Amino acid sequence: MKTWRNASLALSAAAVLALTTACGQEKGGQAPAGSVGAAAPAGAPAENGAGYGSGTGYGSGAGSGSQEAAAAKPAGQLAVWDSKELGKVVTDSEGLTLYRFDKDTPEPPKSNCEGDCAKAWPVVTADGAKPPAGVDASLMGEVTRADGTKQLTIDGWPMYRYAKDTKPGDTNGQGVGGTWFAAAPDGKKAALAGGGSAEGEGAAEDEGEAEPAGEAGAGDGGEDASAPADLAGLSVRKDPKLGEIVVDKNGMTVYRFEKDSAWPMKTACTGECLEKWPVVAPVDKNDTEGINLKGYTVFNRPDGIKQQTIDCWPLYTFAGDKKPGDTNGQGVGGTWFAISPAGKMVGAAK
Repeated sequence: MKTWRNASLALSAAAVLALTTACGQEKGGQAPAGSVGAAAPAGAPAENGAGYGSGTGYGSGAGSGSQEAAAAKPAGQLAVWDSKELGKVVTDSEGLTLYRFDKDTPEPPKSNCEGDCAKAWPVVTADGAKPPAGVDASLMGEVTRADGTKQLTIDGWPMYRYAKDTKPGDTNGQGVGGTWFAAAPDGKKAALAGGGSAEGEGAAEDEGEAEPAGEAGAGDGGEDASAPADLAGLSVRKDPKLGEIVVDKNGMTVYRFEKDSAWPMKTACTGECLEKWPVVAPVDKNDTEGINLKGYTVFNRPDGIKQQTIDCWPLYTFAGDKKPGDTNGQGVGGTWFAISPAGKMVGAAK
């Protein structure tokens, strides 16, 4: 070893039957036995909260999903670049973003990304790695993986690339599964747009904890504090940064939680989480404007609260949004995102 630093609640039978009618047919299939309340299956799209994501975009396009494309590569001369969305981000010698995994540990350094995970997230080897200018070299280290590979660490955190990043400046891995984040020069998670930090303890992120108002997400959209008086219960607003997003009758941004599930319909935001992420109450279809009504149904939550959904995804607002046009909830914890008229998460890693 070199001298570097060592490196949810179950639904009732009646609710299940109702959801099968409302959303099972919309999704084009029946619920598999025993699936109620289950987490997203391994390999599910990042939008559904998969743990490590997937992808074959690493390398030069065709065939980039091969074992060779996913092989560990040396970091070379590291660099730091200023991302408008994420702040200062570490890259390898080819300008590709380096990432860290929340399920790894820095003390002692240990990687928990193996097998298929390591194909989607190729490890960065420590061979020949040089610190970026102005970065403390003592933060760099290595950890020996199970296969003997020496993996680069920064402040103890093992470093990876993402298979879907194909060119310098790509940050497609940011927030995937709520556990993958671009690495800052000090080994912490890169900052979110608007000055908020993506850094946070796992428990807070798992519960959907928000950062203090004004410090998280994309900031506000610069709109007037008063909402137009003639808004429908749910409608669409053109945000200058996010594009078309859904807002409620008060003009407040509507969000989705990546750790929820559409089918089987399930919420991962309960208890104290709801104080910061209030549910969107049921809105009649006739009181909407510009919204895709596929899977537009009411979710009878296990806690007895009735919640509106779009495309069978539960909807929320954010307590940190103080006026119409605010989007302070965007990207919080890498798991909360504003939604498009079709119910898709805006700005989430694909």
